[in-house]
Amino acid sequence: MVSFKELRGFLRDVRIAHHIRGRIRLKLDGRVVSIDVPRVEAGAFQTLLDRTPGVRSVQVNLLARSCTVHYDPEVIPEHAWGDFLAGAASEAAAVLERILHDSYREIGNAELR
Repeated sequence: MVSFKELRGFLRDVRIAHHIRGRIRLKLDGRVVSIDVPRVEAGAFQTLLDRTPGVRSVQVNLLARSCTVHYDPEVIPEHAWGDFLAGAASEAAAVLERILHDSYREIGNAELR
């Protein structure tokens, strides 16, 4: 079972590869040697994003170790992604964290395995 805290920790290894308003491509850091290590967390993160208000679609490419997220910038502020991934204490990051945490609670730990 993956906790929200574990998912948050997984995101330390994720960086922004490309970002335009409404679409962001996230990439797993090359320092993570094995793709099998984060597989459970990546799957849980995809499930979470798929069910997050403001996220329109999620496309994961395991071979490229990337994930493209189409989102509604009226719901998720554009700067939220960078601030959230960097651990910055900004209002935008707090909005995204609250949305993700609320979605996580609604989904329930059982589905995030």
